[in-house]
Order: sequence, then structure tokens, then C-alpha cells
Amino acid sequence: MRRPLFAIPSAIPLAIVLCAGLLRMTAASAAAPSGVECIVPSKPGGAMDLTCKLVRDGLRELPDQAERPLRLSYVPGGIGAVAWHSMVSAHRGDANTLVAFSGGSLLNLAQGKFGKAKPADVRWVAALGTDYGMIAVRADSPYKTLPDLLAALRRDPARVLVGVSGTKGSQDWLKMALLAGAAGIDPKVFRFVALEGGGEAFTAMQANHVQVVSGDASEAQLMAAEGRLRILAVLSEQRLPGALAGVPTAREQGYDVVWPTIRGVWMGPQVSDKEYRHWVRTFDRMMASPGFARLRGESGLYPLSLTGEALTKYVEQSVRDHRERAARFGLVR
Repeated sequence: MRRPLFAIPSAIPLAIVLCAGLLRMTAASAAAPSGVECIVPSKPGGAMDLTCKLVRDGLRELPDQAERPLRLSYVPGGIGAVAWHSMVSAHRGDANTLVAFSGGSLLNLAQGKFGKAKPADVRWVAALGTDYGMIAVRADSPYKTLPDLLAALRRDPARVLVGVSGTKGSQDWLKMALLAGAAGIDPKVFRFVALEGGGEAFTAMQANHVQVVSGDASEAQLMAAEGRLRILAVLSEQRLPGALAGVPTAREQGYDVVWPTIRGVWMGPQVSDKEYRHWVRTFDRMMASPGFARLRGESGLYPLSLTGEALTKYVEQSVRDHRERAARFGLVR
């Protein structure tokens, strides 16, 4: 397989990348000393961005939080590693900083992409909902169905560039690898472009730098409604309700691949028990509020509410499961 385009050169020392992220986070905190900050560990426009915006809008549903400012800060780099290491090193006890995570974050932990980091290094606060993987092309693409796309990959994989958030082994890469395998295609032959977040992947596709995006349904929902792309398949057990009800699942089209993606927030490891419990209770109240289900649906997410200890156990089990899956592809470091 050819070398991925747009990947961060491996020769750049991780310390330099982390230092740059740390400076961005420090500057952001200095600019907003009061209120709450939600760190988006990617560029604007992707699912991590949507997660922090859901936190912001959801907290406004609570009378005691409605007037409290919440600021979004974008800290891309290293498929989430910059935000992770900057947070656990410089903001370990910051009780007013939350960081968005997804199932992709847990996959990166499982594969050692955050170095020696492990789930116990941070405090897991709340899961706000679940998303599902999807495969999309431009609205004017010749590929009308998932079988059309996979047939093209089988004929000439060099002609189809797939945009993914992250590098080889990321959840977007794995979604496409699993589909390729289900279609009898060697996952090693498909060409991919490593990008920083879903927003950048969709931008690359609109510019025709890539012909396909492997991403998440929540990211694609708005652009699909605007007629800018065609979603070929959702990777859910059954068709999703709402705006994507007309999109077939991969299973319907003969490929048994399902990929749910949890979305939520965590905070630094030295946040006091008192402050941590306060945030757990706050998110419990937020997700039980009358307007939250509507906000979650508008964000393209589906019901899943976990906080505190229950979320921590879920994360630990997910990392173990991801490690086993990644090992089958030779991806565990």
C-alpha cells in the first residue's frame, strides 16, 4: 500500500507536537479563566466538535448552569494524543475543563497510540450518546450503493482514495478494513488519506482529494440533508430512525459489519472527588432533563447514558475488546 497522504511525519518529535498543543491549551485557559472549557481534540467540524457543542447546549437546559459560560477550545494533533497528554500533564486537577472522547479515543488507547497512557490515567465523567459508522461519497459520485463502491475497490483499488480520521488502525480505517474483508478484498490494498478529524475528511472529499469518507453518521447527517453527499451505508444493527431512515445498513447489503461509537467527556486525573462527583451528578441531571433527548437527536446521536463508575467500567472493557480486535490486524504496539 502506498504511503498515506497528509499524515504527520514520524520524524517530528512527539515532545514538539505536545508542546505546541500545551501552549494552545494554556493560551486558551488564560483567555477564559472563568466558566467551563470543553476541549475538542480535533479540528472544527467533526464529531468531537459536535460532542462539546452538545455539552454546551445540554448544560443550558439546567437552571443552575444556564448562565455559566462554556467555551470550546480546539486542540488537534496526533489523533487526540496532543490533547490527552497536555491535559494529563498541565491540567491534571482542573475541575472546569472537560475533554471530548469517542470510541476512536478508546481504540487509540488500546493500540498504544497515546504512548503508555491507559484508561485509569483520567476520570471518565459522562457518555452522552452513541453514534454509528457510515460510508459516504459525494452527491455526484458514480457509486450509488455500497456494493458499487466495493466492486470498484476490487477492480482497481488505486483509483479510489478513502479519507479517514487518523492513520492506519484508527476506527475509520478499521471500518473500511472490515468492509473490505467482508467483501473478500485484502484490507491492505485499499488506499487511504490520513486526516485530522471528520470535518477535514469531508472538506477533502468535497474538493475531490478523496472519493470516499469512512466516518460517523452524526458528522454526515447535516451534509446529507444539504444534498452535498450520498451515504452508502450505516454500520448499525438496523436502520437508524430520523433523518437517515432511508439509508440502508451494511448488513442489508450483504456485509455484516456493525460499528457503534460512544461519545462523551472526561477530565483530569487529579480533580478532587468532590468536584468529580459534582460533574457526574450534573451530567445525570442534564441527560434526564426534558430537552436533552431532542438535543441529542439533533446532534445525530442515539440513546446511551453512562456516568461515573458505570462509564469507567464500560471504557475499561471497551479498551480490552478493541485491543483484541486490533491484534487480529497486527495493530497493537
